[in-house]
Amino acid sequence: MGMTITEKIFAAHCGKNTVVPGELVNAKLDLVMCHDVTTPPAVEMLAKRGMNRVWDPNRIVVTPDHFVPAKDILSAELHKSLEKWVKAHHIKHYYPLGRHGICHAILPEKGHILPGEIIVGGDSHTCTYGAFGAFSSGIGSTDLAAALYTGELWFRVPESIKFTLDGRLPEGVYSKDIILEIIRRIGVDGARYMAMEYDGSALAHMSMEARMTITNMAIEAGAKSGIIPADEVTEAWVRERRPDGPRYTLYRSDADAKYVAHHTIAVDKMEPMVAFPSLPSNGRPISEVPKDIALDQAYVGSCTNARIEDLRIAAAIMKGRRVKVRTMVVPATTSIWKQADDEGLFDIFYEAGCVISTATCGACLGGYMGVLGADEVCISTTNRNFTGRMGSPKSKVYLASPATVAASAIEGRIVDPRPYLTKAAASVAV
Repeated sequence: MGMTITEKIFAAHCGKNTVVPGELVNAKLDLVMCHDVTTPPAVEMLAKRGMNRVWDPNRIVVTPDHFVPAKDILSAELHKSLEKWVKAHHIKHYYPLGRHGICHAILPEKGHILPGEIIVGGDSHTCTYGAFGAFSSGIGSTDLAAALYTGELWFRVPESIKFTLDGRLPEGVYSKDIILEIIRRIGVDGARYMAMEYDGSALAHMSMEARMTITNMAIEAGAKSGIIPADEVTEAWVRERRPDGPRYTLYRSDADAKYVAHHTIAVDKMEPMVAFPSLPSNGRPISEVPKDIALDQAYVGSCTNARIEDLRIAAAIMKGRRVKVRTMVVPATTSIWKQADDEGLFDIFYEAGCVISTATCGACLGGYMGVLGADEVCISTTNRNFTGRMGSPKSKVYLASPATVAASAIEGRIVDPRPYLTKAAASVAV
């Protein structure tokens, strides 16, 4: 019996020829991601035990991102302790405030993610990096402490579930719509502790940014990871950001690899999707969405959909128009912020009446910079719409693509973005 790409990566990282789903293995790590919320508790655990070192300061990437700039004394203390730890252990890759970014966007942007690696991070959406043909998964602070100290972790090798994406996305439909459709089909526990593996002709027409949106939301289906085999698009991304020519290994699943299930999605037949409160699995095609869902807020941001392509899509729809509701635009990283400004996207957002923020996870987790009050309704490009996720438990959050969010902000109600698409928006390959 052959192995899946995920099983091959695990075998290579624990010194075995083969592994099978359900097997417990101790795997060597290639990279550990740290941010301002889960890292300080991990560091404190180590300090209390006198374990005052890190396994490799060159294989740890750190950025504050959840509460930046600090929103209160507690978050300021988290930032302070994080920076103190970074300096004490000479962590090489640290992106402080002003050069920071949402962790799942800044690591790929800066060339830290390579195919074939095992990557962990103290955040559930660490599965984003699987877009590069790597195994990547979120962990809690206790496992993070172990990872930082030893450079190893034990795993149960996950079963795999395959999704074949056939065709080419039609105008106005994006990778966010694909993952919302998948979660609608299988549910929020449909891939519990599995690796969600993707193949199919549609991937050849998707950028790395679009692919990251798909793997980012694997956790919303209960998965351990999401993974897309690396191809020429992946390698072009890596070459552009890593001129030093790093070594990496490309893995592909064997033809006779075993999967728990295999789903095929004809993406060319899809339409924009909207996930209703209060689960990402409550997706509906836009044609089935009532036309009278009034909004209080629209949000373009998060680790899911705040990269430059996402901002271009939203700007192309908003250009020359005004929003009717409070609308937040939050670029994923400082570099994306600068690029969006250089391209004139901020002028468009300003003229449309939007609020533009520095990179932060803030509102996505109900922290700040867009928190919802009781009975407020928001349409958002974020990844979760659980009760109370973005603020009051009495608020409601709908999930959608940047195009759907932008068009809905203009109307003040949830609408189909396709009538608003210009040639500029349609030309962005996502």
